Amino acid sequence: MNLSRRLSLRQLNVVVAVDQYRSIMRAAQHLGLTQPTVTKALQDAEASLSVALFHRTNRGVEPTPSGTALARHARLVLAQMAHAEEELADLRDGAGGRVAVGSLIAASARLLPESIIRLKKARPRVSVSVREGANDILMPALRRGELDIVVGRLPEYREREGIEQEALYKEIACLVVRAEHPLAERAQPTLTDLAVWEWILPPPETTLRRQIDKVFYDVGLAIPAQIIESVSLVNNIPLMLNANFIAVMPYQAVRAMATAGRMRILPVPLVETIGAVGISRRTRSDLSPVCQALLTEMRIVAETLRHEEDEWRSLFNL
Repeated sequence: MNLSRRLSLRQLNVVVAVDQYRSIMRAAQHLGLTQPTVTKALQDAEASLSVALFHRTNRGVEPTPSGTALARHARLVLAQMAHAEEELADLRDGAGGRVAVGSLIAASARLLPESIIRLKKARPRVSVSVREGANDILMPALRRGELDIVVGRLPEYREREGIEQEALYKEIACLVVRAEHPLAERAQPTLTDLAVWEWILPPPETTLRRQIDKVFYDVGLAIPAQIIESVSLVNNIPLMLNANFIAVMPYQAVRAMATAGRMRILPVPLVETIGAVGISRRTRSDLSPVCQALLTEMRIVAETLRHEEDEWRSLFNL
């Protein structure tokens, strides 16, 4: 069966849209087509493949196993076509292109922003799309071709199927409070002392949260009862600066404010959280020139961050 001869790009777009919206009407609206056009494209695709792709129900449509498989591959084909279009535009214009990046919290503070600034200086017309989240959201988006790369703390066990990793530097997570927090001047606080306060923690599906859970488990403590679960620096930093939360945050995310005296890093070394920050990409995927250029800038920025490892090791006497 030669799918490239049997299916058109329009049919692939229709399959992906119907799989996403589970509705002929909503898929048609998304694609800017009429419902009869979408219905005919599906029927023609099913006839060409001699398989049913979707079951019609009273509430819309549901993909068959064949439909799910085709939609998964169609997303990758369409993503590669989009990359081809961007690469051709980049070759034509010389300084354009687009890259879609998934950002975990470890990359949000310095690695990704500083790399984007460097990229924009070299390629002013480049477009960068950044999606923040945790691995359970970003890695499936990477596999579907919605993202070119994911940057941040590398997953240790989960979410690694079909993914290549490149470690850039090591980082530790810190317990941080605002400068006015009652714990800010405590010389040697223990986890027992800290457990009664309100905390900001990453969600349970993140690698960092599983490491934090182990820290408490290893000393026989339960996870603090009063917690906010968030990986958003935009949300977490104002909470930190305006209330008496204890937050678990990557060193690079709080380094500048700790140096400026706005936050205090508590002298509690979370050795279990030491891990690699780096780049995740689809196995054997071809990256566009602009994405390759962004990776080059990340490696340059990471060189500086590697030198700062001595700072946090000295801070915690590691």
